[in-house]
Amino acid sequence: MTAPSTVDVNAVERALGQVVDPELDRPITELGFVARCEVDADRVEVDLRLPTYFCAPNFAYLMVSDAHDALTALRGVGSVVVRLLDHFASEEINAGVAAGEGFDAAFPGLSAGELDDLRAVFLRKAHAAEQERLAAALLKTGRTHGELTALTLDDVPDTAALRRHRRRLGFRHDGAAPLLLDDTGEPLTPEDLPARLRIARTTRYSIEANASWCQGLLTTRYPEP
Repeated sequence: MTAPSTVDVNAVERALGQVVDPELDRPITELGFVARCEVDADRVEVDLRLPTYFCAPNFAYLMVSDAHDALTALRGVGSVVVRLLDHFASEEINAGVAAGEGFDAAFPGLSAGELDDLRAVFLRKAHAAEQERLAAALLKTGRTHGELTALTLDDVPDTAALRRHRRRLGFRHDGAAPLLLDDTGEPLTPEDLPARLRIARTTRYSIEANASWCQGLLTTRYPEP
């Protein structure tokens, strides 16, 4: 019999919604990667699934580990189990995350270091893509590149995703922070902006195309009734 829950189920759902696929920059809940979520008293169990059997193990490890950490931090949670299903490295990933060993320990002799650098690379890509999305919308209204580089975060609506990326990168994310920054957190100049936006547009298209492709593969692999 399931015991009365001491954990806020809505908080569990919100926590999972903060876990993103690092390559696709989308929440795992939105992508359909959460196959099961159950709360029993102070115990939370979550099963994750991915679009293919051979999805990159480093990205898979990040998502399983991030989900485990997000749920463990919730008030009232006593134990957390996060399992990756139907993946060639499920056993190693699930055991490594449960033991808190890290990617190197889970894949001895196979990994090329821990995943912080990889995470930072994709965070910078997501940050650049989100800036380009906002800048493209502003340019369509007749704004110039010079005007865009003078704007702050408070000058533009819909900057929640951009601020989230900046918090994780350690960049300024207060309202007075410049809207457009380079990969080091420095403000972009009007001279640099056109080239930066062209590169970022390619990055954004790639992220969006990969997300659509993965969701199609997931639907094919796990047809919903």
